Amino acid sequence: MILKGIDNLKSYDTTFKDKRLGLITSISGVDNNFNSTIDILNERYHITALFAPEHGVRGDKDAGQTVTTYTDEETGLPVYSLYRVDSKRFTKEMLENVDAVVYDIQDLGVRYYTFISSMIYAMEDCAKFGKELIILDRPNPLGGETIDGNVLELEYKSFVGAYPLATRYGLTIGELANMVNEEEKFGCHLTIIPCSGLKRSALFPELEQTWIMPSLGIPRFDTALLYTGTCLFEGTNVSEGRGTSCPFEIIGAPYIDSKRLLAYLRTKDLPGVAFTPAYFTPTSSKHKGEFCQGVHIHITDYHSYESYKTGLVVLEAIKSLFPEKFSFLEPVSEGKKPFISLLAGSNIFEKEDWSSIEILKKNQVQLEKFKDRKEKYHLYQ
Repeated sequence: MILKGIDNLKSYDTTFKDKRLGLITSISGVDNNFNSTIDILNERYHITALFAPEHGVRGDKDAGQTVTTYTDEETGLPVYSLYRVDSKRFTKEMLENVDAVVYDIQDLGVRYYTFISSMIYAMEDCAKFGKELIILDRPNPLGGETIDGNVLELEYKSFVGAYPLATRYGLTIGELANMVNEEEKFGCHLTIIPCSGLKRSALFPELEQTWIMPSLGIPRFDTALLYTGTCLFEGTNVSEGRGTSCPFEIIGAPYIDSKRLLAYLRTKDLPGVAFTPAYFTPTSSKHKGEFCQGVHIHITDYHSYESYKTGLVVLEAIKSLFPEKFSFLEPVSEGKKPFISLLAGSNIFEKEDWSSIEILKKNQVQLEKFKDRKEKYHLYQ
């Protein structure tokens, strides 16, 4: 059985004893017996504060919903927001009664999942204010060998892409923390509580673990694997399936002809995937209350499926087949970068003549360099 960092506390008891602890966590922060990390640490040690990322410490906040400072009803502990309107950072005041910050959130292993941004910001702020950061490591559900997508360019750093990583980066959160701390020379007092029994190649279905939704938009493992590619649709006027039972698995819009799109995609011979027609009316988000057509993406082989390539080809297909209606979303305000560019970590989609073939060819060169960067930080074989 795989033991996560939270399951290995007894072996690292001295790391936590006699310290005032602050905890960054969410609904996925549980041990193998489904006990909350909040409750475990609160019973064994001395927690003085909770820190809420996107979705809140109990996972009860919607995607993109800002979080304010409040009191946790179950423990009576203050909850300080790391997802405020004006800032995603710690303040000195938040850490006044804290000796060490503990981080325990299930990550996806995908660059534009904001929990890793919160972790990177926490590392930098802990270094700034002289606090220890303790990472309770967890398996990367997408495994530690395959990398995919592209590597973010520095000028496109944002909260949805806080570091120059591959889109699917093949590191656990502990390995990632070591990488960022060393490469950026933060000088953070960083402690990793490792997993036990973890094999680098293992995908989530091979871990004999129960999938706990890290957020409502990722209800199952298949969604997580698809997300590497289909999250790009969040930067377009195409629904990525939010407001349906299959977010990031169903892609569509009111102007799409499902049969035309399906016929086009079935000529592409993409590995590990099948497409079926999708007809849906989202109950929230883009095209709420509007009848949409599109495709349902089904993974038929976890290991051969190429997530970023598939998402890119579907995106290119919709752009090519429905050019008069398809569009990328405008920047949220004047002078800001388009959201698609923040997701992509580059301006590639701002060019009219982009093609999936050229993008994938360029990406391969970036991925080879990233592979060399990341290997020295591997904690698991």
